[in-house]
Amino acid sequence: MQAIGIDLGGTRIKGVLINDKGLILNEVITKTKEEKKEWIDDVKSTVNKLAVNSSEKYTVGLSAPGIPNKNNTAIAFLPDRLQGIEGFIWQEMLSKPTIVINDAIAALSAEAAFGTARDCEHAVLITIGTGVGGAIMIDKKIYQGAFQKAGHIGHMSVNMEGNPDICGMPGSLEEAIGNYSILSRSNGRFKDTMELLESLKNNDAGAKNIWEKSIKALAVGIASISNILSPEKVILAGGITHAGDVLMDPLRNFMDQYEWRAGGNQLKIEFATFTDKAGAIGAAAYSMKNIKIHE
Repeated sequence: MQAIGIDLGGTRIKGVLINDKGLILNEVITKTKEEKKEWIDDVKSTVNKLAVNSSEKYTVGLSAPGIPNKNNTAIAFLPDRLQGIEGFIWQEMLSKPTIVINDAIAALSAEAAFGTARDCEHAVLITIGTGVGGAIMIDKKIYQGAFQKAGHIGHMSVNMEGNPDICGMPGSLEEAIGNYSILSRSNGRFKDTMELLESLKNNDAGAKNIWEKSIKALAVGIASISNILSPEKVILAGGITHAGDVLMDPLRNFMDQYEWRAGGNQLKIEFATFTDKAGAIGAAAYSMKNIKIHE
């Protein structure tokens, strides 16, 4: 069996054709255009280009930011981005079995099918980049919850006295570590997290204080997730994970303080296997698992 995965982002449309082992048979990357008709046509063109290399029947999975509708046929809610995506039924346009999921869910689907969560029953993925997103897997099934909004981990509070985030949550995890807030968190000193990390390499005390405060918030959030969902593993993805051990070492030190290890059981925290193509691979994997093709 084969599947096509499309990751529709604000800057690029990434498409892959994979088989049931996760092997990429073909890939296409296109810049996302501003006009609705143009980017919709580009998605259709990407699927057609990938389908040329398919020797079998295939399904289509589409990953995009936002909250999908109940039947996963469209993105139901995505204000102020990709104008025209809300309510657009992709299967009608593509004329192929198509399923639509949130981009963080796609990233976890990639890890569950072919990556670091493939041997897990229960896992949580947290994306740390411009903002903070996430996805949840319970009993090897992606959990979307009522209203399809489960996994918005960035909007949990880690400081009830903090400023409200875009969802109105005071002191959210996204506010504490997301790249979009670094300018305000550093009182205008750093324009992005990578700049902060460069200063950290030079033993800058101010940068160290900001970074450790952010990692402490992440640890509190992960420990809270562990208490509520008790996953075997938390997987970290997103641009800020490029910090590597500079992130993981203090995070594990904070987890030693905050994690409740009942019976000596310790949560595993690992970096994601997939990076740039995670959304496309995961969308394809999700469609392969959840769409039945009638021969």
